[in-house]
Amino acid sequence: MTEEQIALNHPMDAYLREDRIPHIWCSGCGLGTCLNTFLHALVKSKIDMKKTSIVSGIGCTGRVAGYVKLDSFHTTHGRPIPFATGLKLANPKLKVIVFSGDGDLISIGGNHFIHAARRNVDLTVICVNNFTYGMTGGQGGPTTPITARSATTPFGNFEFPFNLAYLAAGSGAVYVARWTMLDVRRLENSILHALNKKGFTFVEIISPCPTLYGRMNKLGNGLKMIKDYQKNTIINHKVDLKDAALGMDGKIVVGNFVDIQRPTFTEVLYDHIAKPQPNKKEDIPKEERKKIEHHA
Repeated sequence: MTEEQIALNHPMDAYLREDRIPHIWCSGCGLGTCLNTFLHALVKSKIDMKKTSIVSGIGCTGRVAGYVKLDSFHTTHGRPIPFATGLKLANPKLKVIVFSGDGDLISIGGNHFIHAARRNVDLTVICVNNFTYGMTGGQGGPTTPITARSATTPFGNFEFPFNLAYLAAGSGAVYVARWTMLDVRRLENSILHALNKKGFTFVEIISPCPTLYGRMNKLGNGLKMIKDYQKNTIINHKVDLKDAALGMDGKIVVGNFVDIQRPTFTEVLYDHIAKPQPNKKEDIPKEERKKIEHHA
């Protein structure tokens, strides 16, 4: 590259923490593409960056929060959703995004995930699913397919994995989508829609981990795994989600599966607090009710 080319700004420079670059992700990992796609969607959303927070837990995907120029919270393992819920309740005008991995959000964080979806907390949750615990040695996780090898299942996994889209929909999410990191345009549009929609929105991104999951299962390098995505991806927006489970056969059903409306947890909460209860009209002074309604 020439000095002139090096001097040119990257379109995402304004949104990345240059002091944290280069990133730590392995060659062939899809997380760089996931981050880039997310940033493009964030810019298109026209959300006020000064009123936006991103929360992550522990893991390779959790590093995303440290690379973007937003108010960022890199929380304890499995706890990004309760941290994010606290942020949203304390300041409902914030846009709060959770960006983490399948091991963090669905294993130790699984209980928080289903209850936040049940309550319809106004969060955008982006989960990068690479079927393994990538940062800590490639152990089997809650999405590792049956028969897949890992550091903790050297003879093949025998525990049935979660179907994340089915789990999110069954728990009450108002928007559920799944794409591979190869589907950058569709993924960008999906994240954009999730960002602009009220309620618990969930986007699952299937992404390669060639260093651990790919190597242990003889799936080839990152490029080979992405080519397999291209060959095996099936777009079906109307699929019955119980039939959209992911296995070792390589077939990946993707699409925008759920898009519904229902009141958010914050709306229901403040509506309940602000309204005087029967026979208790004076329990909440008029001035306090006005403050609560304004805050909501």
